[in-house]
Amino acid sequence: MTLSIIIIFATFFFMEFFAWFAHKYIMHGFLWHLHEDHHVKNPGEHWVEKNDSFFIIFATPAIICIILGTSLSIPFVLPIGIGITIYGVAYFFVHDLFIHQRIKVLRKTKNRYFLAIRRAHKVHHKHLSKKDGECFGMLIVPMKYFKKV
Repeated sequence: MTLSIIIIFATFFFMEFFAWFAHKYIMHGFLWHLHEDHHVKNPGEHWVEKNDSFFIIFATPAIICIILGTSLSIPFVLPIGIGITIYGVAYFFVHDLFIHQRIKVLRKTKNRYFLAIRRAHKVHHKHLSKKDGECFGMLIVPMKYFKKV
């Protein structure tokens, strides 16, 4: 049980680095046509974006891991699937609810960490093309954004 919890936490933290890599090299790379509307749409223009298809793309490994871990009892696969899922939930709350306000909640915070996350993401979105981007992560924020809040 303890090893499973360690694997869940390790997977969650690994996902931050995987998400950074995927955002920089996949979403701003060969799958830019799916991510582009997230950068160039007019606010409030569409509630659903092509970019939302990444939810399915990134949820698929978690679903596979959970199915294999529960039905076939393959060791350590279930905790990996759970770790990926927890990261996906965190992504939804931080990115979609807190940063982009897709549902108007979590608006007024004075927490420096959350304000730094919001500032870094705003800097990421100032780039409207797939090139010259910055701040591709979600939870790990460069220190310079803490100084600006």
